[in-house]
Amino acid sequence: MLTSGLSYQIMLHGFLLWASMGFLMPIGILVIRMSNRQECRRRLKIILYIHATLQVLSLLLVTAAAIMSIRNFENSFKNNHQRIGLALYGAIWLQTGTGFLRPDRGSKGRSIWFSVHWLLGITVSILGIINIYTGLQAYHTKTLINTGVWNLAFTVEIAVIMFIYLLQEKWHYVKQSRVILSDEPIRPTDQETSSTDEKKELSAMPSSSEPC
Repeated sequence: MLTSGLSYQIMLHGFLLWASMGFLMPIGILVIRMSNRQECRRRLKIILYIHATLQVLSLLLVTAAAIMSIRNFENSFKNNHQRIGLALYGAIWLQTGTGFLRPDRGSKGRSIWFSVHWLLGITVSILGIINIYTGLQAYHTKTLINTGVWNLAFTVEIAVIMFIYLLQEKWHYVKQSRVILSDEPIRPTDQETSSTDEKKELSAMPSSSEPC
């Protein structure tokens, strides 16, 4: 029979794991994908800092969840949730470590680093999702409380994240298609031609504004 204190600790452990692996980590992945076709160095740095902040917060929360598990729960590693959790904890630290070793774009070894960091990120994401489901199953087994609503809610959340992930992949082409469709040839009048020539002369002058 679970005490109220232990039940609260289990729920807090589950919330920390969800906030880390089920929320912050996926949001961090969606954020960094915004840099794929970003040419502005300032915006690229902002995106990178947001991604790094989300990943570090995710690491801190999953570490807190792991400490709670070690201090308060039985860790015999007889169920899948505990085994996957151990592998997940090692993988997320390794993935975070490779993130801090990020080479500059165009430098030697960048492609190798990108492949390793990407594979680790995918591994952490998959293990995190599986571990949340196995955690809900373990909670149901221990308390006999129905977790169907939580399973459904998490499944809907993952579906929404996957939709946004796929939409990011195609959004660039959608924007390009809109530009092409709206780019209709218009015959300029004499006044428009004169205005265009003036704009060309102004654009040829050196600009004092800083590049993006």
